[in-house]
Amino acid sequence: MTTDIEKAGPADPPAAGPEAIKAIPVRHYGRYVAGTVAVALLVTLVYAFSQGKVNWAAIPDFFFDDRIISGVWHTLLLTVLAMLMGVVLGVILSVMRLSKNPVTSSLAWFYIWFFRGTPVYVQLLVWFNLGLVFQYINLGPIYKDYWSSFMTPFLTALLGLGLNEAAYMAEICRAGLLSVDEGQSEASHALGMSRGKTLRRVIIPQAMRVIVPPTGNEVINMLKTTSLVSAVQYPELLRAALDIGQTSGAAAEMLFLAAAWYLILTTVFSIGQFYLERYYARGSSRSLPLTPWQKVVKNLSALSPLSTFRRSPKAAS
Repeated sequence: MTTDIEKAGPADPPAAGPEAIKAIPVRHYGRYVAGTVAVALLVTLVYAFSQGKVNWAAIPDFFFDDRIISGVWHTLLLTVLAMLMGVVLGVILSVMRLSKNPVTSSLAWFYIWFFRGTPVYVQLLVWFNLGLVFQYINLGPIYKDYWSSFMTPFLTALLGLGLNEAAYMAEICRAGLLSVDEGQSEASHALGMSRGKTLRRVIIPQAMRVIVPPTGNEVINMLKTTSLVSAVQYPELLRAALDIGQTSGAAAEMLFLAAAWYLILTTVFSIGQFYLERYYARGSSRSLPLTPWQKVVKNLSALSPLSTFRRSPKAAS
């Protein structure tokens, strides 16, 4: 016969749930101070210019003037062609610099040393004034003409900017090529690929991840550097703005107008650079960086009261 014996003792208390965590947001006082100082400086700057003798109405009047639009077009054309020349020559020079041939390597080093060591403004003036040294350009049966007729303002600007940019692009491309592990080349050669094919199919595609960001910076820098060619009478944006300022009497206003156009163009190029970098980062990053619109949506959702309520522990319980 089995008898069940109940143990005497106090009853077990009911199981209590986890205590709700009271989250206290971190207060960033430094952000408030910095924001206040930035707003104060901005208000001071706006007030100072509002009190100055500036004919602000002249800026919208000439913003889409035919001469300004033509200057913008010439600026973009020169930027694209000079960068194209710089990239092509830069790739060639970087390959020459990495070559085991001492002659080609030395020639590439000398080119980079010379064009990086002299200001681009001086190079533009040298190309523009070579007519004082050479009266003719004589290429034998191919071409012969007066130097002043041959060296137009456009050709002067293109050579001055493109050849100078090639020296910088050579170093950028060389850094990108060196970033690829040597085992990639060895594996390609083991598969029977030639040096040229290895460079085109294996090395350069992997080096683009390193080459693209500084190249984007060079494009934006080239866009702004085109303002220097106003010294050789090329009708780009700054030259057009200066001409209008002299004839209209609104010299300072036209400089503000040119600055506004440069800001617009550099913003467009910066957006293009961001998406190009994002494209080449697909194979190296676990998660792609957020686009500007995605960042705006994320910040707005973080500031909304509904999202704060959803993250509250009490709301979750």
